[in-house]
Amino acid sequence: MTGEALFNNYPIVPHIWDEMKSNDGIRQQYYSIYETGSQLSLAELEQKHKLASELFMSQGITFTVYSENEGIERIFPFDIIPRIITGSEWNHIEKGIQQRIKALNLFLKDIYNEQEIVKDGVIPADLIASCPHFTREVYGIKVPFDIYVHIAGIDLIRGDDGTFYILEDNLRTPSGVSYMLENREVTKRIFPNLLADNNVRMINNYPLLLHDNLVHLAPRQNANPTVVLLTPGMYNSAYFEHTFLARQMGIQLVEGRDLLVDNQKVFMKTTAGLRQVDVIYRRIDDEFLDPLVFRPDSALGVPGLISAYRKGNVAIVNALGNGVADDKAVYAYVPDMIKYYLNEEIILPNIPTYHMNNDQEREHVFKNMHKMVIKETNQSGGYGMVMGNSATEAAMEKAKENILANPRGFIAQPIIQLSTVPCLIDGKLQPRHVDLRPYSLCGPNGIEVVAGGLTRVALREGSLVVNSSQGGGSKDTWVVDMPNQ
Repeated sequence: MTGEALFNNYPIVPHIWDEMKSNDGIRQQYYSIYETGSQLSLAELEQKHKLASELFMSQGITFTVYSENEGIERIFPFDIIPRIITGSEWNHIEKGIQQRIKALNLFLKDIYNEQEIVKDGVIPADLIASCPHFTREVYGIKVPFDIYVHIAGIDLIRGDDGTFYILEDNLRTPSGVSYMLENREVTKRIFPNLLADNNVRMINNYPLLLHDNLVHLAPRQNANPTVVLLTPGMYNSAYFEHTFLARQMGIQLVEGRDLLVDNQKVFMKTTAGLRQVDVIYRRIDDEFLDPLVFRPDSALGVPGLISAYRKGNVAIVNALGNGVADDKAVYAYVPDMIKYYLNEEIILPNIPTYHMNNDQEREHVFKNMHKMVIKETNQSGGYGMVMGNSATEAAMEKAKENILANPRGFIAQPIIQLSTVPCLIDGKLQPRHVDLRPYSLCGPNGIEVVAGGLTRVALREGSLVVNSSQGGGSKDTWVVDMPNQ
């Protein structure tokens, strides 16, 4: 089959926004991909697909699936047809994400200090008090430049009318940026001329921007501060990313056993003796960071780390306690935060969200379960989710039992048909649902949103679950400035 036939036979699903094709034909931003793909045979496209997989394998680009007993290390599935967003669409996304991060930062500063938003009745006090990630141990700690969210992965989806919605906020230790960067490198290898010919905005300055931000946070006036990346170790699902980022930034990758605290200062053990650490980019969850303050059984953290943090002798990225701001029940109040702190209307809308501890909202959800997705408020990775349109009766009954036993632990949202993109599967171009995780870096000089982000693909036909742990893959994401925009 020719590439032209592949693209021309690509189906449009009614009532779903397709990123490449509308009822009027190929969208303008995809013309170049269409022309290039049309000149290749199916065999040539499949050869490029095979080359991409080999490149990923040779680079060791894997992730870990904990829920299966067989080989848990997997290559991250990659589809060679890029997901393309126009420059004007991206500018709108960028403004919306910057607005959101500003408000979330102000919320975190407020909630760990004066709590004015609670006193003014904008957010219920019991919602915060009942949040398992509201970290009382860091109450009152002053963080450099009042920045709590240094790195954010704000997930977006596009609905059937083309509107972008915020799906969720990832403000603790967001992962996946290495896949975004490696996807681009692989695209350069398999389509060497396409990126330059299409004026695709660059993303490869992410490690440099991140490193600059980390250096600026150093508490000591030191021309060459010591910055480290703290990993749980090689058995963590994102260990590839930890090693990748440390290497890209030229900083030390350390585990808890490589650090110690003395006189409320953090030191790294080196062959030349102890070296004071100024900034820790941690990829360990809060509760494992310091066994003297959180979990005493944690072997991953550093005893005394929080005392050094409270004293201001070390900066930690992201700040501790951020989980209160990306709790899925708190998510519903972000538009109110934006109004309260910034006096602005929200640019990128939330998905309507029902709280299960509200009797009326819970009753409405129970009556319309087949139209709802049920989410646990503190789960991630697609775990603890029930899709009402595909769940069995038994699964829905079990979800109702779980909700009634712990209403605060669940929210519900109407199922939105995510937009689709073309994927090369079984010798055909087939539509598959996607979301988008743009990465944002917040530093003393403002908020930078990297142009593109990680497009995650639900590779199973009809599935709306894009997480890699649930069988998802990814695509390179292009932001293309169109000539007539």
